[in-house]
Amino acid sequence: MLAAAANTNVKNTSYKVVLPFYLYAAISFLAAAVLLFVSSSAFSGHYFQPKILAITHTMALGWGTMIILGASHQLVPVLIESKLYSNTLAYISFILAAIGIPLLVYGFYIFDMGWPAQWGGCLVALAILAYLVNIAISIVKSKSENVHAIFVFTATAWLFFTVVLGLAQVHNFTANILPSDSLHYLTLHAHAGIVGWFLLLVLGIASRLIPMFLISKYNNVKLLWWIYTLINLAMLVFIALFLYPGNRVLIFAPVILIFAALSLFIYYCLQAYKQRIRKQVDEQVKLSLLSVLMLLLPVLLLIIVIIFLISASSEKLNLILTYGFLIFFGWITAIILGMTFKTLPFIVWNKVYHQRSGLGKTPNPKDLFNNNIFKSMAVAYIAGFIIFVIGILTGKDILLKPGAVLLLITALLYNQNVLKVILHKPKQA
Repeated sequence: MLAAAANTNVKNTSYKVVLPFYLYAAISFLAAAVLLFVSSSAFSGHYFQPKILAITHTMALGWGTMIILGASHQLVPVLIESKLYSNTLAYISFILAAIGIPLLVYGFYIFDMGWPAQWGGCLVALAILAYLVNIAISIVKSKSENVHAIFVFTATAWLFFTVVLGLAQVHNFTANILPSDSLHYLTLHAHAGIVGWFLLLVLGIASRLIPMFLISKYNNVKLLWWIYTLINLAMLVFIALFLYPGNRVLIFAPVILIFAALSLFIYYCLQAYKQRIRKQVDEQVKLSLLSVLMLLLPVLLLIIVIIFLISASSEKLNLILTYGFLIFFGWITAIILGMTFKTLPFIVWNKVYHQRSGLGKTPNPKDLFNNNIFKSMAVAYIAGFIIFVIGILTGKDILLKPGAVLLLITALLYNQNVLKVILHKPKQA
């Protein structure tokens, strides 16, 4: 999902643009894990409460979005075979988001929709706008059309819509600028971000990176356009049903479209796996492939939630909480944990050793991080994730805390390895 190895120097975005996003995302993941640990009991209650809102937005913006923004500054130029339009816009995007996200999260945590949340939301919206303009102009100025780049641009447009709607919801607490209360728009805001931003972008970029890391020649552009169309059609149908509610059964329509898109994507990855040249698959790619299978879990759980809503006309709070947890601590986190150590080492290696290649022995990018730490992180993550999910479903606080501890250990190990890579120095001869 993240940055890709470029095969030409001209198209590489400076590491100075990319690395701050990676570091900020790592710290955000740790902050979210700490919040999860100290607030684990909140997951046995209602999903709309300050601590859960703070954790969700730390994961969605600080963790998932920031690492995507940083990595795609390097990946998009490779996809479109042209330079990034503006490094300055990239820096502006980082600074605005880096300031805005903690303000917004703080506002949610104390549930004060006054200036911290409002200013934080404004800064985040401006950050996304700067990124969107940068990507749009980069694509327009390039001479190469690429389906993966279209995925990225469209997903970013959905992200901007999500952030603007969220900002309106924040202001609506004090100014009543929306026709209904802010909670009414929560479902639209959440799924515009989950499906329009994260899902569309992850599928678009992963469909490029997974075959590349498997060293597979498989490519099916027509199938990717089908996936792209199904995801966007699902979002448009969902918005139409939100604006003009009718028979609740119709809500299955966008879910079916998403399920079809995910099935095609899994098929795409399986074909890439079958046609791979590299038979040995490393742990980083295995974790990313696991995240592909985890894509179906939130969809299946969403179907169950809808059935309960239709049949019982009541919310199953534990299922809704599990649905959100599966998305942010599940497949988004799994694919980032895996892909970080397939991409970040290359960025740092290119920074440290590019000018030295050919002058002597240099390590491989994979040697820049500690593989034993990575394996321990993966074990802690899978165990913590499973235990915490069971804790939510059963409402047992005795399971939530151990699960949170393991996820906190995951974040600590992830940060340790990220810092090891970023701070890497060449050995003196």
